[in-house]
Amino acid sequence: MISKEKKQAIMAEYARTPGDTGSPEVQVAVL
Repeated sequence: MISKEKKQAIMAEYARTPGDTGSPEVQVAVL
């Protein structure tokens, strides 16, 4: 399990738009 902080950093890096957490890129990156 990754930490919440690391998850947020990954989401920020891969998000298409600010606050984007549902795009496939973000989901795959988190995994």
